[in-house]
Amino acid sequence: MTLRFSLDGRVAVVTGAAGLLGRQHAMALALAGARVAMTDLHEDSLAEAAHVVAKETGAATIAVAADVTDEDAVIELCDRVLERWHQVDILVNNAAMNDRVEAPSLGVDASHFEHYPLTQFRKMMDVNVTGVFLPSQVIGREMAAVGTGSIINVASTYGLVGPDPSLYEREDGSRAFVKSAAYPASKGAVLAFTRFLAAYWGDAGVRVNALVPGGVENGQDEHFQRNYARRTPLARMAAPTDYQGAVVFLASDASSYMTGATLVVDGGYTSW
Repeated sequence: MTLRFSLDGRVAVVTGAAGLLGRQHAMALALAGARVAMTDLHEDSLAEAAHVVAKETGAATIAVAADVTDEDAVIELCDRVLERWHQVDILVNNAAMNDRVEAPSLGVDASHFEHYPLTQFRKMMDVNVTGVFLPSQVIGREMAAVGTGSIINVASTYGLVGPDPSLYEREDGSRAFVKSAAYPASKGAVLAFTRFLAAYWGDAGVRVNALVPGGVENGQDEHFQRNYARRTPLARMAAPTDYQGAVVFLASDASSYMTGATLVVDGGYTSW
């Protein structure tokens, strides 16, 4: 059974790999035996993340800076991976923008739906949806050509349920943050795209599944962490490492009869 989870001899590409979860996804794949190409926009943080993964796992890694919304950049990324390792077996579409409570990009008034900037909405849809479409198209067609591969699209609980406004309330009832419509809309699109691609490439041997993570503890205000824990059956936010097992499962032969599925790993958040 252990061999079903092994990724020995396989090559993985992880987008958004310099981020909090991206580097954990890369770490998990490397620990399972894969060679990992890590990509992100920012070269310095990406190089540091790749160095950490290589040092802690002993796996072969490369860092390739790329914009996942730029077709030429994604083609170059794929070419670099094929030039280095002559194959690509796993793609984790993790890169995304998010309205984060710990680092809000907009003021509370501008983040309300009635005033949310169209430019911000379009930018988030481009990164979160086009940034899944393009790597899947460019790298996935290489998988389809050889008849095997696993694509993992990272979505969100907010692709399944609407944001709970009470999470953002302070004890006095005020809110310094409001979740926008853009992020849930984009993650819902990722789930629909996952089902499309699974049906489209099923007979080509390429499996396509979505991973739905819950909220991850990342320095949020105490009131937010408390509110989140209160409405989650496991009574806590996720640790960044809590998704490693799910990523390896979806990438490996352990999930060989699974495609078009949505794997929810959220501490029970969407169960009530």
